[in-house]
Amino acid sequence: MFNELWKKRIRLIEDEILLELNKTETIDQTLMDAMKYSLMSGGKRVRPILLMAAADAVNGSGSKFLTTASAIEMIHTYSLIHDDLPAMDNDDYRRGKLTNHKVYGEAMAILAGDALLTLAFEVMLRQRGVNHASILFVIDEISKAIGTAGMVGGQAIDILSEGKKLDLETLRKMHIGKTGALFRAAVKSGAILAGASSKQIEALGKYADSFGLVFQITDDILDVVGDEKTFGKPIGSDERNHKSTYVTLTSLDEAKRLANEAKDEAIENLSIFGAEADFLRELVQFLLVRKI
Repeated sequence: MFNELWKKRIRLIEDEILLELNKTETIDQTLMDAMKYSLMSGGKRVRPILLMAAADAVNGSGSKFLTTASAIEMIHTYSLIHDDLPAMDNDDYRRGKLTNHKVYGEAMAILAGDALLTLAFEVMLRQRGVNHASILFVIDEISKAIGTAGMVGGQAIDILSEGKKLDLETLRKMHIGKTGALFRAAVKSGAILAGASSKQIEALGKYADSFGLVFQITDDILDVVGDEKTFGKPIGSDERNHKSTYVTLTSLDEAKRLANEAKDEAIENLSIFGAEADFLRELVQFLLVRKI
C-alpha cells in the first residue's frame, strides 16, 4: 500500500510539473530544456510528497495542493543544480545521469537553477482552492526556509567547513539549514494549505525536524556503504571533499543508532493524529532501509 501510494503520487507530481512548465513562457528554449532536464530526471519527490501527506494528515486533501507541491520540487531541483557545480560539490552525476552543467555548461546550469527558483514562486501563486492569506503564509514559510536562515545559510556553513572537523552541534546546525529547512517548509505548507490548527502545525513541524535528521544521517551512511549504481552518484564524495558527517564524527554503528532515535521521535510527534498520518509514519521508517 505504501509503495503503491508513493508511486501514484510521483506520477501525479510529475504530471503537474510538466503542466506548470507548459504554462510558462520562455524566450530561450535551451534554458527551458536545461530546466526540464534536471526537473524530470527522476528522484524520490520526497518534498512534494511530504507536503501532500501533511495535508492528508490534517483532512485528507493532499491531492488538492499539487500546484504548490510541484513548486517545492522546483526549488529542490534548483538547489541540486547549483550544489553540483564545480564551485560547490563538483559532482559529475546526479540520479545516475550527468549533472546539468556537464550537459549544458556551467553558465546555463546556473541560469536554469535561477529560473527554477523564480518560477517556483510564480507557480505557488497559481494554487487554487485556498484563501490568499494561506498562500502568503506558505510563501513566507518557504522563502525563509530556503534563504539565509535556512538552505542557503546551511550551504554557506558547508562550504566554509570543507577540510575542517566540525562538532556535532555545528554539523546539525548546518543540516537543519541545508537539508532540514525545506522538509519542514514542505510539511508545514501542506498543513497550512489544508487548514490545520496551530497545534497540528506545531506537531507536524517537529515531525519534519526529526524526519530531516533521519534523512541526513542515512544519507551520510549511504555515502559510505551505498552502491554507486543504485545511489545514482559516486560513493565516498564526502570523504574526498573532507566533509564532516555523522559517520566520520561518530561511527557507522552510532550513526545508525542516532537515525533510529530520530525516527522514534518523528513518530512520537505524530501522536495527536490517527490513521490519516500513517503514510508519514511509514515514510520516516522507510528512510532507515532506503538504498537511494
